[in-house]
Amino acid sequence: MPHIEQLSPHIANLIAAGEVVERPASVVKELVENAVDAGAKNITVELQNGGMTYLRVTDDGCGIAPDELPTAFLRHATSKLRTAADLAAIGTLGFRGEALAAIASVSHLDIFSRQGGAPSGATLHLDGGKPLPVEPAGCPEGTSVIVRDLFYNTPARLKFMKQDRAEAAAIAGLVAHLALSHPDISFRLIKDGREDLHTPGDGKPLGTVYAALGRDFALSLVEVRGRDGQLAVDGFVTKPLAGRGTRGMQTFFVNSRFVKSQLLTAAVEEAYANRLMKGKFPGCVLNVTLPADMVDVNVHPAKTVVKFLNEKQIFDLVYHAASDALDRDGAPAPQPKAAQVEKAPEFFRSMSARDWRAQGEVKTAEPTKKEAPLISVSPAVSERGGRVRVNDFVRRSPPPPPERAESGCVLPELVEAAFMPPRSGEAAKPKASPAPREEPPASPVSAAQTAIEPSAEPQQTVLAPEPLIPWRIVGEVLDTYIVCEDAEKNVWLIDKHAAHERINFDRYKANLEPIMSQELLTPVVAQLPAAEYAALIGQLALLREFGFDCEEFGDGAILIRALPADLPAEDAAASLEDLAGRLAETHRADPESARDALLHTMACKAAIKGGWKSDERELRVLVDKVQSGAVKFCPHGRPVAVKLTKYELEKMFKRA
Repeated sequence: MPHIEQLSPHIANLIAAGEVVERPASVVKELVENAVDAGAKNITVELQNGGMTYLRVTDDGCGIAPDELPTAFLRHATSKLRTAADLAAIGTLGFRGEALAAIASVSHLDIFSRQGGAPSGATLHLDGGKPLPVEPAGCPEGTSVIVRDLFYNTPARLKFMKQDRAEAAAIAGLVAHLALSHPDISFRLIKDGREDLHTPGDGKPLGTVYAALGRDFALSLVEVRGRDGQLAVDGFVTKPLAGRGTRGMQTFFVNSRFVKSQLLTAAVEEAYANRLMKGKFPGCVLNVTLPADMVDVNVHPAKTVVKFLNEKQIFDLVYHAASDALDRDGAPAPQPKAAQVEKAPEFFRSMSARDWRAQGEVKTAEPTKKEAPLISVSPAVSERGGRVRVNDFVRRSPPPPPERAESGCVLPELVEAAFMPPRSGEAAKPKASPAPREEPPASPVSAAQTAIEPSAEPQQTVLAPEPLIPWRIVGEVLDTYIVCEDAEKNVWLIDKHAAHERINFDRYKANLEPIMSQELLTPVVAQLPAAEYAALIGQLALLREFGFDCEEFGDGAILIRALPADLPAEDAAASLEDLAGRLAETHRADPESARDALLHTMACKAAIKGGWKSDERELRVLVDKVQSGAVKFCPHGRPVAVKLTKYELEKMFKRA
């Protein structure tokens, strides 16, 4: 068995770096949080090549004494904790004392710092965590940390880094979150020499939201304020009509610390119940303030997950504050169903027997027209004059519906008897009962091949019997589900949106026809979070291939000039937001994954929606695809049909 030995400080720092420093954004997070804790009022973040080759964070905080610079880069060295009791009431963003040591161990690092009122500052250089002597330096008050060649000595971590654009987007999203949580601090982000973000730092939250998340998002917000004893919540939520396709614009803070919390997400979305369209999500910027001993922030290395002492109280606070804000904005929750029962009698019409007979007499007295046989003529042929073609189907007075077999399917003999034309000299009437099949004329001529002179009388067209359909549509319920019965006495419920979505997806994926594009009269701007914006910008060529004409508009905005003809123009921004969310969630950059995400979005937006009134012919096509086995699941994996056997139905009614 190998001997037990203590790890060297360098190896221990590399292990700690693996937990603390995941990517360049992790470095920015730790350095900016230190700047905030130092009391800075202005913080600047500069980066090149996504932060992999150059990253600099400058602040005007309290600074570090020259003799304390080497100590700051030792593991577990911190100025924010002194006793074990301090862990129960952490009021700073950073506190573990591991960040600087971990960052320095995987990079070339320089730090310049000068305390307020000091005549000069000091600088320290570290290579892979090994410090050189401290030297005096002329620098402004505050601290500036420069990180170069991140992960230069850990190639295993370096190969897992994403493209520079994606890493820069992650940093932009992080800086935006930090700016939103501290509106009294002015943040600047400079990417590759260009200023990407600049918040005013005047203490006004809405101005910070405007600078960090865009004009359109800021204009769609409603202010939220709530208090329950020592607990408080403040911030903004979006109006119900400004719902988005993803949760990418939901931002939560606890005591000004950015967190990811399913509890807070559920509380906000519960406030939008019966106010927001299905499939849409609210956006928000909310900060929950509570005593430090009521929240534990030391449960995750990245400190983005917290635990609350009283979760129900936090949920109720956020829910009621958001709900009250929406009510004040003029979007009250719907009345309870009990209040709507009074209108139920209006659904039926009652009349006397005399009124009913009078109504029947009026209908009978209406003149009726006998529809003359119509012949469809191809315009392209008729314009040339001379011979014209008769369409395959000649409209006649429809025969009475044929009798059905016990299974619900039409018997072939009855189909033929109902639709075969009469022989010459006989009246055109359907046969009352199945009869031996008549032999067709010796030389049948199909309608598609029949040609007549303009002066000649049209010849009678022979109609082939309709193909036997092994199912029938019973109806549609809730304008969403098709009810169908098959020949084996099974009842099917078919989700028409899911079925149509799968048909669209398969058609797009097989490239059965070119994607037609439609120009928008007025270009549409879609505002996206930083991560989704970066994911979408990297796929502009793929978007053009499928009918989207998009271009960068700056500050997280995408300009849409054209979109596929299948998509409604009013869904342009929503489609792009949904696609960006899918691309950001896949965590894969391969072309096939991005292509599938785009096709999913196009198929969903172009499909029949639940709640729409549908034509019987549309329903027939959908049922045919499902019953033939061509469509079984929607692109998201949900089933499109549910089957109930006769035995299952009889068992429900206690007949089996």
